[in-house]
Amino acid sequence: MPTTPAKPSTAPIATPAQTAAFITRWQGVTASELSTAQSFVIDLCALLGVDKPHPTPAQDYMFERPITFQHGDGSTSAGRIDCYKRDHFVLEAKKLQAASHTQSFGNGLLQARSQAENYARALPAQEGRPPFVLVVDVGTVIEVYAEFSRTGGTYTPFPDPRSHRIALADLAKPEVLERLRRIWTQPDSLNPARISAQVTREVAQLLARLAKSLESSLQDKSEEKKPLGHASQALTAPEMVASYLTRCLFSMFAEDVELLPTGSFQGLLQKYREQPAVLQKMLAILWADMDQGGFSAALAQDVLHFNGKLFKGAGADGYSLLLTPAQIDLLIEAARANWREVEPAIFGTLLERALDPTERHALGAHYTPRAYVERLVLPTVIEPLRAQWANAQAAALVLAHEAAALQGKAAEAKLAEARAEVKKFHHHLCTIRVLDPACGSANFLYVTLEHLKRLEGEVVNQLEALGRTQDQLGFEGETVTLQQLRGIELNERAAALAELVLWIGYLQWHIRTRGHAAVATPVVHNYGNIECRDAVLAWDAQELAYDDAGQLLSRWDGRTYKTHPVTGEQVPDEAAQVPQWRYVGARPATWPQADFIVGNPPFIGNKRMRDALGDGYVQALRAAWPEVPDSADFVMYWWHHAAAQVAAGHTQRMGLITTNSLTMVFNRRVVQAALDKGSHLLMAIPDHPWVDGTNGAAVRIAMTVLAAGSGEGQVFTATDEQAGEHGEVAVSLATATGVIHADLKVGANVAATKKLAAMSGLSVNGMMRAGEGFLVTPEQAQALGLGHIPGLEKHIFDFRNGRDITDTPRGVKVIDAFGLTSEQLRSEFPTLYQWLLERVKPERDHNNRARLREQWWIFAEPRKTLRAALHGLPRYIATVETTKHRVFQFLPHTVLPEHKLVAIALDDAFSLGILSSQLHICWALATGGTLEDRPVYSKSTCFDTFPFPDEDTGLTPALRERIAQLAEQIDAHRKQVLAAGHQGLTLTGIYNVLAALREGRALTAKEKTQHTQGLVGVLRELHDELDVAVLTAYGLSADADTDTVLHRLVALNAERAREEAQGHIRWLRPSFQNPQKTMQKQELLTHSDKALEGDLIGQKSLSKQEQKAAIPWPKALPEQIQALANALTAQPQTAAQLAAHFKGRSLAKALLPLLETLAVLGRAHKVSLGREEAWRA
Repeated sequence: MPTTPAKPSTAPIATPAQTAAFITRWQGVTASELSTAQSFVIDLCALLGVDKPHPTPAQDYMFERPITFQHGDGSTSAGRIDCYKRDHFVLEAKKLQAASHTQSFGNGLLQARSQAENYARALPAQEGRPPFVLVVDVGTVIEVYAEFSRTGGTYTPFPDPRSHRIALADLAKPEVLERLRRIWTQPDSLNPARISAQVTREVAQLLARLAKSLESSLQDKSEEKKPLGHASQALTAPEMVASYLTRCLFSMFAEDVELLPTGSFQGLLQKYREQPAVLQKMLAILWADMDQGGFSAALAQDVLHFNGKLFKGAGADGYSLLLTPAQIDLLIEAARANWREVEPAIFGTLLERALDPTERHALGAHYTPRAYVERLVLPTVIEPLRAQWANAQAAALVLAHEAAALQGKAAEAKLAEARAEVKKFHHHLCTIRVLDPACGSANFLYVTLEHLKRLEGEVVNQLEALGRTQDQLGFEGETVTLQQLRGIELNERAAALAELVLWIGYLQWHIRTRGHAAVATPVVHNYGNIECRDAVLAWDAQELAYDDAGQLLSRWDGRTYKTHPVTGEQVPDEAAQVPQWRYVGARPATWPQADFIVGNPPFIGNKRMRDALGDGYVQALRAAWPEVPDSADFVMYWWHHAAAQVAAGHTQRMGLITTNSLTMVFNRRVVQAALDKGSHLLMAIPDHPWVDGTNGAAVRIAMTVLAAGSGEGQVFTATDEQAGEHGEVAVSLATATGVIHADLKVGANVAATKKLAAMSGLSVNGMMRAGEGFLVTPEQAQALGLGHIPGLEKHIFDFRNGRDITDTPRGVKVIDAFGLTSEQLRSEFPTLYQWLLERVKPERDHNNRARLREQWWIFAEPRKTLRAALHGLPRYIATVETTKHRVFQFLPHTVLPEHKLVAIALDDAFSLGILSSQLHICWALATGGTLEDRPVYSKSTCFDTFPFPDEDTGLTPALRERIAQLAEQIDAHRKQVLAAGHQGLTLTGIYNVLAALREGRALTAKEKTQHTQGLVGVLRELHDELDVAVLTAYGLSADADTDTVLHRLVALNAERAREEAQGHIRWLRPSFQNPQKTMQKQELLTHSDKALEGDLIGQKSLSKQEQKAAIPWPKALPEQIQALANALTAQPQTAAQLAAHFKGRSLAKALLPLLETLAVLGRAHKVSLGREEAWRA
């Protein structure tokens, strides 16, 4: 049976007499806030059986907790929280003199709520935001607001907008007292997602067991009945079982929320447990009746009209299945669960795994936590809507304030205007559209739905406060519905489950807030809002592909291997083929209109797309979307499509999950293209933990939110990650505000830097083999003839990959047949030919690329440009493309680099010194991407854009020589200590110790040994001296911080680009790069004439206060509220000064009621400016 979370037991529950005495004492108290608030809280603590607040050095549970507000202009101000308990709540207490039914009372509580939320935001970052905000009017009400993700989202009414206000008399209810006591003792136990997660997991496990059992039964019966050679188009056993169980579980849910008579479905299961054939017929009758509504013979009473498509097809095979008594027992056990508490945000994922035989193994794996989903849904969809609601609410309050000064019909007319503002926003809320173009089982859409319904509840509350009861709201039946949530999903089962999950979530919320009597019929509608189709590619027909000779094109299935008869190794099985397809009339898929786009498209890297999707699909996709680079990952087609909707003005915001390779150059181009079209990033998290929805694996992702126009955004960086029980990770985030660039960073705009001709042709990734058979050991190389067959030394080389450099070298060699035809290879070096024939060709025969099949003896990427660049050099510089520590070193020309090494065709120590400096490493970290949690050195963004120093930056001949000497010493030192043969000593280990020394961290025992063996103290001194020398060469001081360094390099890149456009190129290796001297070195302009400018591309900070021309004063009141809020700054301004921001007549007097209302809502603060009142943000 599903478990219920244990209740805390800090003290006995108060007796009814004690509760009555508390209510009597505090009811109608009229004393001031200061004299009563603390006494009220102390008495409340006694009633709840919890400790009362008390001062401690940690200030973690106390009255009058001091906090400091940080203002935008750098100033600070002090405040005090009435009562605070760390990780639990902020409590703001008032003693309002107005009657509880008046507008003044409502305004007072609104102001108290705003104060409390501001206090929560001002708490020190290390304490985080508490999950609860409590607003107390002593002796009248306690309002409860919650934000369980604790990530900075809006605190919303808890448990919902209809029951978050606890009247003093409500304390007589034991469940209300228990709720308050948990806020004091175990606040996270009230998190609905956490409460229901355990129930949901256990239900899914039961359904998986039952599904597996039913599938086995159906398959056995199918095998008995199937004629030889029969090919049925009927549903498969898993499909039939999935449809059946979906009907069962919706019936269980309907029973628990009383949409079906209480106990009716479970009663049928129990009554006919011993008569499975009768149960089969009874369920068929019940479901057919639920589809139509009316009297049901199965229950002998009426049932509601459910409609939808869930209960259609009563006459189809498998509509109701014949179960065994043991299988019925599993259904009974599932029916006993509390389906009111099933969590839709994870139920779809778990149910999808339970009903899919290929995914059932992952049922116990982790699922995507709700907090992760909210981290994207809130800024993409909810925050802009809440901003609009804040303006509409403020407008309504301004009008209500004006109504209070009038009488009779005039007052009622003004109140009607106030209500009209609220209704107008409500209509907007009920007509917006949200699209998830890869919706899966509706995880994102459900979370969006719940937040929309929460916001709608607050709107309804405000309308009631303006004099309308629930029955008089006049919405003409308008409400937030599932029709507003659109989804596209390719997987048919997931699409069906998405509709189910959304209906369960919608009905849960509706019944929880309005009761089951408010449910209209038909209960379920077939809105058709989840489309089952491809989201990025449309086509007219899918045909088998044939070559020019009429032969069917096929490919290896990518999974099936066989044992090679000679080598004994596993090689692709050429008999395991799947057909290739041609997509006729392929074109970009269209999406339904949406105000907001949010979701989590599939993660398939560009190198895996052909294997995962097929050659025909990838070719059609790339042809249909030529503006998306072929090197981009699959997810970027969704990103590009969504960004285009924003740019065209069809969509307000889009927010998508991608892998964290979004910051890599091949994906970054798509982001930059969107920014170039006038959009801007509102929010970015470059690297965040995630849970793969299919198999529950932990992955790393990025989140981005895009909006039209220019502006600043927030970049969140994970500073700490703590693993939880079910795979979720509590993530602490640091925030940076500014213009967000395509690399998801703020600050110097490194993403807009240009490639420099001076760096061209020098940096290339190493050889990509596409075949393990190219590798040989030294012994195998000798057996093949190395050392005694003339010329073989030109085709067998030492070979190094990233691990060879950073860890323990493998000592392998590589066969390089570049420059030879197959006939030349066979006649001149037959031993090599046979080796490759048996070990490389079998795999190459199934490669998708024709050249690799036809030239099987040649590397997949033989790097002609690299070979030309390295020709004649005795050594070259290399670095590992993806690595924890960015290290550059010399490799001899006899070593071939693997493709995960970046080779730089420079042999001078000065260049090695510049690249090895902390200055260049800062540049590489800023311009490169990230793979999982390791920095990636992309040659096109890290090297090709990097400006080397020269005379114009402060480089002198003596400084050049000093940098070269230090670089030679560093390279020699590392090679010497690693060649000494110390067990376990590696380059990574040495730099781990160096990093620890620089951080001031105590060394472990292992690190102390490595410090001694690697002489890391000497290495640190050499690096420190090199860093100072390189900074000096750029005209920077030794203490220059990262931001200063990056701004300097971005500016220098812009200067170098302008020079090159005028014909002056500072070649790094002119004899190779410009052998014909087609561009002669020109005289530089004098330093005074060309003082380096700042980065001219996107570097202007939008946060700086600037003199702006007066703008027109809006006509509509909500827009006036927004315009005035925008004019507020951290600097106090009088009403007259604020009026000067706008054109037209004098507005100073007219602004005062708007400013007062903004103050009530916590969006403005009144301060004294001399003898005048002033206002600040």
